Amino acid sequence: MNAYYGIYGGQFVPETLMRALRELEDAFVQFKKNKESKRKFQYYLKNYAGRPTPLYLAENFSNYVGAQVYLKREDLLHTGAHKLNNTLGQILLAKFMGKKRIIAETGAGQHGVATATAAALLNMECVVYMGKKDMERQAPNVDRMKLLGANVVCVEKGSMTLKSAINEALRDWVKNVQTTHYLIGSAVGPYPFPEIVKYFQSVIGKEAKKQIMEQNGKLPDSVVACVGGGSNAIGIFSGFVKYKDVELIGVEAGGESLELGKHSATLTMGRPGILHGALSYLLQDEYGQVANVHSVSAGLDYPSVGPEHSYLKDNGRVKYDVCFDNEALDAFKLLSKMEGIIPALESSHAIGYVVEHKDRFKNRVVIVNLSGRGDKDLGIVKQIRG
Repeated sequence: MNAYYGIYGGQFVPETLMRALRELEDAFVQFKKNKESKRKFQYYLKNYAGRPTPLYLAENFSNYVGAQVYLKREDLLHTGAHKLNNTLGQILLAKFMGKKRIIAETGAGQHGVATATAAALLNMECVVYMGKKDMERQAPNVDRMKLLGANVVCVEKGSMTLKSAINEALRDWVKNVQTTHYLIGSAVGPYPFPEIVKYFQSVIGKEAKKQIMEQNGKLPDSVVACVGGGSNAIGIFSGFVKYKDVELIGVEAGGESLELGKHSATLTMGRPGILHGALSYLLQDEYGQVANVHSVSAGLDYPSVGPEHSYLKDNGRVKYDVCFDNEALDAFKLLSKMEGIIPALESSHAIGYVVEHKDRFKNRVVIVNLSGRGDKDLGIVKQIRG
């Protein structure tokens, strides 16, 4: 397989990990050809995770913004977010490879919960690295991971958020590569991780395409998804990217403002650089050092992005823009009151973008990927808004 998306991607890792990446790539190729492995994956998606998730026409919200807005309800998946698609797939892949131990990083905690859940189901030892700041603001998810049997390691180095958690997980993998699979939660990292995550998350786009054709009789005008590392977005975009008439919009965290250190808008404000084993857009200071980032949503607090998103930005297939903290918080409450659906703060960025740009979406058919539910964020919203 080609390790690059245009100029982006690659394998910028210590030599000690190159053999592990080659082993992973070879196993992934064989896994996709193995009928029994694919059958197990589909079985768990349907009977355990709860797929397919609905595509719901949000009539009250649609009337408010003047568009026909469908919500792809990944919030209804078991564990409350799209993350389980990937964790079930990767742990089945790890067992296929004969690995005994799973490690993962998490920011908002949803990937950590999904990893702990799949590990419990499939009888794998599980260690989750999480930054101290994220553990404090996502305490309920920490409790869930521990209840599910995971060892949650508090990372007190660096930013103490998602970037630092990834750093520690990579250090663990270097030390224990023979027995351990690193279950990356987003479409980031050295190849083949971006392709693996896309493969397991592409179920979102496949379902959404089929469902919109059944309900609306034609493809949507626009598909909107939030982008941090970019797994939910690459998952739903994969079902529509070849249809040039379908506008694809990735919404990043504009944070408090677009001043350096106050946002996580990597594709909007960054430039190419290398982080966590891949060349992609990266938020950097004037000296080329990785910049501090901010978002009201822990899951979008990442200074880089999946390399395929960088490629899709450069070739113009996907438009990337921002939603600011206050707009996401407004959208969080708006959708809750209008539809009885509490969105994750990550997903609220996609909702908020549609609200803030409702004039451009007027009379259009729009799919918004509702990537997760907002129970985990109630404490944050209450702290900020009361």
